[in-house]
Amino acid sequence: MSVRESRLKRIQHHLSLAHQQLENSNSFRVEGTVTRMVGLTLEATGIRAPVGSRCLVESPGIPPIETEVVGFSGDRLFLMATGNISGISPESKVIPTGKVYNAPVGDQLLGRVIDGAGNPLDGKGAIKTSQRMALTGRFINPMARDPIKRPLDVGVRTINALFSVGRGQRMGLFAGSGVGKSVLLGMMTKYTDADVIVVGLIGERGREVKEFIDNILGAEGMARSVVVAAPADNPPVMRLHGAALATTIAEYFRDEGKNVLLLMDSLTRYAMAQRELALAIGEPPATKGYPASVFAKVPQLVERAGNGDEGGGSITAFYTVLTEGDDQQDPIADSARAILDGHIVLSRQLAERGHFPAIDIEASISRAMQQITTKEHQMMMMRLKRIYSTYEKSRDLISVGAYSRGSDAEIDESIELMPKIVNFLRQDFSDRAIFAESVARLTGLLAARNLPELAAR
Repeated sequence: MSVRESRLKRIQHHLSLAHQQLENSNSFRVEGTVTRMVGLTLEATGIRAPVGSRCLVESPGIPPIETEVVGFSGDRLFLMATGNISGISPESKVIPTGKVYNAPVGDQLLGRVIDGAGNPLDGKGAIKTSQRMALTGRFINPMARDPIKRPLDVGVRTINALFSVGRGQRMGLFAGSGVGKSVLLGMMTKYTDADVIVVGLIGERGREVKEFIDNILGAEGMARSVVVAAPADNPPVMRLHGAALATTIAEYFRDEGKNVLLLMDSLTRYAMAQRELALAIGEPPATKGYPASVFAKVPQLVERAGNGDEGGGSITAFYTVLTEGDDQQDPIADSARAILDGHIVLSRQLAERGHFPAIDIEASISRAMQQITTKEHQMMMMRLKRIYSTYEKSRDLISVGAYSRGSDAEIDESIELMPKIVNFLRQDFSDRAIFAESVARLTGLLAARNLPELAAR
């Protein structure tokens, strides 16, 4: 053997040993470094990772902190922690995991309360599911979606009779604070005829989670529900994950052929979480402090609800929208109103009168009602709204005794029927109103002999 061949053989042997050691080594990893931290945002250099992927930040004396890549600029990555960031120091190590967040899905989730990462919060032990789905959901061709053609009974008389909701419809619940929003959501979870209920409590006060489950949802409602809780003290990325997780779970049950009721409280807090994240990485504000990405994220989330492929299941969604100071022109409220299939407005004035549910029937509308109800039902709904509106316009005159009966036939009719209408619109929390019964009561309230007159107008 020549000297050259012997040398080549030794080199090959060393390379083989080195390759074997590399394969068996657990110490080899790619590391970056934290170079800057502002607020909740970390900047890291020395690594490459796609947006949405997970990284671990390691600092001496603390457990690894999980983060998500939320942006980049040149060779700098912007990270946001999913938990407590105490203990992170300059030169902390950043290790990309190569993984993205996904959602545990399955029937094992029914009756459970989980956080934005899918971890149990109810103390009932680990949730063992065999499937996981991406938080981004799957695209459904708009031409392949099943149209909205059947009503969903939500158990609330006013909604069933005047703002009928179809399976696969997406509704907004517009309300300020303290007007009965949570109670109305609780009524729907207890009394709806949907197969599965998914509740997303996003960005609300932490104490409200247990109160909603114990006092409003109850054991009966919880048995067929999944609750995803990402309270206000969670980092913004986890609040975004909570909303995406609730939607993903609803999509799983829809794809299983079930009719799902998705309640998201609230869409405004979801938008605020995206605003926090976007401003933290340097995106400029656009409308009243909201960056442009907020108005892109909200439709992306909402459009995932609705009917699936023809013959499949459905997601009927209610998104609460907080109107600060009861301002219906808030940018998030205005944007949501444009992309949803209708809206229920809760009135503070009605709530202060002790009228619950405090639904403002003049300001509310269901855009799918014409496709799922009879012509007679629609005519009765329009007549009741006209009578109610006539009375409200003349309320001050009537209250002070300045109106003389016989001056206007429509006002006389509204005065006669208004006590019955108010009684019809009111509903106790413990009272369930099924869809057929709600329509029957509306029929009994309004004289059928006047329907031809309405049609002629």
